[in-house]
Amino acid sequence: MAAEGHGPSAGEYITHHLQHLQKNFSFESVKQTSIVDFSVFNLDSVAFSLLLGVIGCFVLWRAARKATSGVPGRFQAAVEILSEMVENQAKGVIHNAKSRKLVSPLALTVFVWIFLMNAMDMLPVDLIPAIWHSAGPALGFKDYMRVVPTADLSTTLGLSSSVLLMCFFYNIKIKGLGGWGHELISAPFGAHWALWPFNFLMQVIEFVAKTVSHGMRLFGNMFAGELVFMLIALMGGAFTLSATGIGLAIGHVIAGTVWTLFHILVITLQAFIFMMLTLIYIGQAHDAH
Repeated sequence: MAAEGHGPSAGEYITHHLQHLQKNFSFESVKQTSIVDFSVFNLDSVAFSLLLGVIGCFVLWRAARKATSGVPGRFQAAVEILSEMVENQAKGVIHNAKSRKLVSPLALTVFVWIFLMNAMDMLPVDLIPAIWHSAGPALGFKDYMRVVPTADLSTTLGLSSSVLLMCFFYNIKIKGLGGWGHELISAPFGAHWALWPFNFLMQVIEFVAKTVSHGMRLFGNMFAGELVFMLIALMGGAFTLSATGIGLAIGHVIAGTVWTLFHILVITLQAFIFMMLTLIYIGQAHDAH
């Protein structure tokens, strides 16, 4: 991470912490002929996403299994409040009760999953990377580890692309393949044959713009939060027995506490916004132009 004989500079520290644990699964001959290499996987993002997804599903399953008709406990009450909130939001956007039987649990899962992934940003910056510093090279991996999956653009665009596929599914299910095909070439400018190419182009632009902005919004906020935590960590790393060093250490504690408390709101709000946009986009798939 740094040149031998001295600690890392601020730039080296941040650059190192922004590197993913990656694995290339392609053959060299295939890699050389491709313009964009899709064979590189960010193993840290994949591993933490899967782990947190399993944890989130287990928590919801546990709450459903332990649910009683009597006075609920605090855990059951919290999950019921969350479920009712998501269901009420879904009712306001998706008026098809049959669709809500799938979409409402999906939205609840999305909220919990993204909240847990965002919450990884609350861990000390160097905690898990320091553990990996000892274990990773011994296992044959490089000394890189990022723990916030939603600060990885491939994760957030993967999530938004999944929402896009759900929109395609409901467009076809609700309107039929022919009905949706007619909508693609007749909206928004009209059904005249001369306007078909322009209508289709506008529809494609709309789908692409919604998908990209959906993923970029979550990524941008979480990546910025991750950078702020790294900068705060650098303040603590500059501690020395001097007035400046002690001042930076005190600033590290104050800034870290304030940003952590504020970031609780950020990670919750970003999970809610992603869930709401998921409901809105799927709801739009139910509407005819």
